[in-house]
Amino acid sequence: MIGLTGGIASGKSTVAQRLKALGAVVVDADHLAREAVEPHTPGWHKVREAFPEVIRPDQSIDRRRLGEIVFSDPQKRKVLESIIHPIVLEKLLDQAAVAEEDGRVVFAEVPLLFEVGWDRLMEAVWVVYVRPEVQLERLLARSSLSREQAERMIASQMSLEAKLQRAHKVIDNSGPLEKTWEQVDALWKELERENRTDSP
Repeated sequence: MIGLTGGIASGKSTVAQRLKALGAVVVDADHLAREAVEPHTPGWHKVREAFPEVIRPDQSIDRRRLGEIVFSDPQKRKVLESIIHPIVLEKLLDQAAVAEEDGRVVFAEVPLLFEVGWDRLMEAVWVVYVRPEVQLERLLARSSLSREQAERMIASQMSLEAKLQRAHKVIDNSGPLEKTWEQVDALWKELERENRTDSP
């Protein structure tokens, strides 16, 4: 299993879509995190206990409000992570094992891969990089956050520069989409060559 990570608005999902098109299985930790807190699941009950103010009348979680709470309070963020991360990791490893048994190449798309220490579970880590000014610009364009909120959200994660230092492979997504795809395609071909060499 290969880890796919980066910062918020760096373009992880864009790279993941390309990898899927090339034949990879991508397990999306954000999607699993949403599943982990669907109404009346064990994760949901724990979130309701810790953050009762984010439960809507229809019992769904107000994710925006929860985000505002945890991004402005590191202690509360730790509480939320202690609820969600173990559930997500179990689901992620289960799904990866099934796909690997079928002989598929598996990527785990995990925004906080290094922050939570899951990089040690990966054979390699690919980091999707974007220049800081482009990252902020893209985050503001796709959300209704103020500049201050966006900067705080970016600052809450490990810097992309620090992630670069720990990456096995880097995809620079600062430019046009075609350039990003070219890099992904080249890395995929390299991976296929390695897999053929490793095959008995």
